[in-house]
Amino acid sequence: MGYSASHLARRLRVQGWRVTGVRRAADEEAIAFADQRGVMDALQCASHVLSSVPPDIEGTDPVLTQYGDAIAAASLSWAGYLSSSGVYGDTGGAWVDESAPIGQGRRSARAMADLGWQALRPDMRIFRLPGIYGPGRSAIERVREGRVHMIDLPQQVFSRIHVDDIAGAVVASFTGPPGIYNIADDHPCSQNEVISHACALLGVTAPPLMTIEDVGLSRQARAFYAENRRVANGRAKRLLGWEPLYPDYRAGLTECLDGH
Repeated sequence: MGYSASHLARRLRVQGWRVTGVRRAADEEAIAFADQRGVMDALQCASHVLSSVPPDIEGTDPVLTQYGDAIAAASLSWAGYLSSSGVYGDTGGAWVDESAPIGQGRRSARAMADLGWQALRPDMRIFRLPGIYGPGRSAIERVREGRVHMIDLPQQVFSRIHVDDIAGAVVASFTGPPGIYNIADDHPCSQNEVISHACALLGVTAPPLMTIEDVGLSRQARAFYAENRRVANGRAKRLLGWEPLYPDYRAGLTECLDGH
């Protein structure tokens, strides 16, 4: 029940679904992950199960470890896992689709989890997601808070996806075939392009170009910039009938701005 799954839950509840979430600690919308009886009871009643939990710092998928057997044995209409397009590693800016090998990049734990979920059930849907943004979590907020940099990496290209379009893809897959799906928008581009547009929307001057050394990024952030790829979304369009509501960052950032 993180950012993406909570967004999906709100959408489904509006449509009349009963959604049971799981979090580290119980609250009015979720049961605690460690509450084995509560989670097992929920699994027995569920028609659809989605995991949005990444591997932990040791590289272990906690959902597969603790509840994988129960999910595999459950009588479900649908099962899904939110993975990452980081499993593909660096492609030098080339397009990558679902047939590409995984486990070559910095996200080795993600790749292992992705493979584990694929093997869990024959009806599994795996959604490989690039950079996720949306209301409250976009370049708009980072510009407002002074947390953006323009880094001089002219060949660097990323893909991204609006949180609404993740929810749309998951819902579309309820009546689509199982398998692996890249869920990305139609316009991979540099991070600088996104930041420049966010600055223009807010009427502020874009920050100056800096070298990656001068920015003083953390090791994790530097690793992000070490990979360069375009994520192809054609399979989801063909097999799920899915189309992104926000096909590029311009449409998505406008929505984020209007949402405030």
